[in-house]
Amino acid sequence: MKRDDMVVEKLRAALGDAVEEVSDFRGERTVYIRKDRLIDACRLLRDDPDLRYNFLADIVADDHLPDYPRFAVNYHLMSMPNKHRLRLRVWVEDPDDGPPTAADIWVIATWLEMEVWDLMGVRFAGNGSLRRLFLPEDWQGHPLRKDYPLGYEEVQFSFNWQEIDAKKPYAKQ
Repeated sequence: MKRDDMVVEKLRAALGDAVEEVSDFRGERTVYIRKDRLIDACRLLRDDPDLRYNFLADIVADDHLPDYPRFAVNYHLMSMPNKHRLRLRVWVEDPDDGPPTAADIWVIATWLEMEVWDLMGVRFAGNGSLRRLFLPEDWQGHPLRKDYPLGYEEVQFSFNWQEIDAKKPYAKQ
């Protein structure tokens, strides 16, 4: 049995219907887990002697606006002893009602969850350290969301430099 299949079978045996879906894309296995069973899945993956996913490499979030559930939180795990990677994915409808913190399982999760909150606005239940990590404390909003206003400046080229230059703060007309 392939390692990917063994991981899914162990998760299904222990958690039953908490495994919502399994997908493979470009050699990466993703297991979709119900939000309320995420910590059970993480603990099993870390503590099972055959699996030993002892390294949480990253936590990231995707914004699927206009679809719902809107957000997906992804946990990139690695078993260093087995040299194997796995991604857990949790759907989140309301960013204020995000998944529980994984900091009790992997301490680095505190910081990774802080990054996701700062840039995407997904709160992690039980993480008391959510604060701005990359942006100033007075920053409004979360810039990686699809509904965040861009506020960009048009790029200046040789054909439009006069129009752009006329919009600059120093231009007086």
